[in-house]
Amino acid sequence: MPLYKVQNGRLEAVQATSFTEERVFERKDLQQLLKADISPLGDDLMVLAEEYGNWEDSKRRIDLLCLDKQARLVVVELKRTEDGGHMELQAIRYAAMISSMTLDQAISTYAKYLGGEDAETKATKDVLEFLEEDSVDDVELTKDVRIILVSGDFSSELTTAVIWLNKHDLDITCVRLKPYKLGDSLLIDTVQIIPLPEAADYEVKIRGKEQEAKKVQTARQEIFRRFWAQLIDRSKSKTPLLANRSTTTDHWLSAGIGRYGFSLNLTLTENRARVECYIRNDKEPDDWNLKALQQLKNQRESIEQAFGAVLFWDELPGRKGCRIHFDQDGGWRNPESEWVDMQDQMVDSMIRLEGALRNPIHQIKV
Repeated sequence: MPLYKVQNGRLEAVQATSFTEERVFERKDLQQLLKADISPLGDDLMVLAEEYGNWEDSKRRIDLLCLDKQARLVVVELKRTEDGGHMELQAIRYAAMISSMTLDQAISTYAKYLGGEDAETKATKDVLEFLEEDSVDDVELTKDVRIILVSGDFSSELTTAVIWLNKHDLDITCVRLKPYKLGDSLLIDTVQIIPLPEAADYEVKIRGKEQEAKKVQTARQEIFRRFWAQLIDRSKSKTPLLANRSTTTDHWLSAGIGRYGFSLNLTLTENRARVECYIRNDKEPDDWNLKALQQLKNQRESIEQAFGAVLFWDELPGRKGCRIHFDQDGGWRNPESEWVDMQDQMVDSMIRLEGALRNPIHQIKV
């Protein structure tokens, strides 16, 4: 499908070109552009390394190694060709090679990528900030590795193979980068062709259900899955906040609060259950979050009165986000016989926090 410009009241096709013709190379150009801004491939990605190859007896390298918000490693393989070559086979090998990587190893990999003094400390902070977690003890990398194939185009053989592999529990995305020439400018049209964006959520849900039925969860993941399933079910008669949420094996569950940049989260650690409003707006300057928190804090007395208890107001120095939270006793180590009371308290706190913050949040002007 051509790209058009409006010229003199008419649609005129923009000249299509190729990366080869424009002398745009994989490593020197495309890789550097995506390393600097990975968002064209997805807004849930963080680059951990480029040209990663920390394994024996192999000179092969992953073009970009990333992490996503679900604590999954992501292999990004780049080609500038018009058919993608055999990149799916290469990427599958890479995914297998890194599938046993731990969070500590991922952080060390990112620290080497950053370089400089205190790289390990900065890497740990950045990764926890990206995952919106407080401690490495609360995070485990999943063993499911995503693959993103990026090319000037894809052959029917490659796309057929990817569709078949996705039906057999792999998670492979194909993104086409189509170059166009407009005067002296080079335009790049980015299109996700597999899975189709409008079908992606459905396919993820179906695949997720199939995987849940097949795989054996760790003991802790199974605790989280059962706890959140019960909590969601118990909340239905009290609030619609979690009506469309599915259970999860993560230690947190999220709900909307009616405005971008604010999320209502329930979290569970070993000995603590928390309800929080997390403030992070990536579309605004970093100080936007603190200014928003301060505007809410100016109304602290009335907000806490509406909530019915004292809240904690955390600026989280050195991190992009900040939060308002309320903690209660009890965590995932508590026996299941105590879950009902814990769940009822968490749902009640979530309802009260949402009620106390909804109007003040909508009145914020930064």
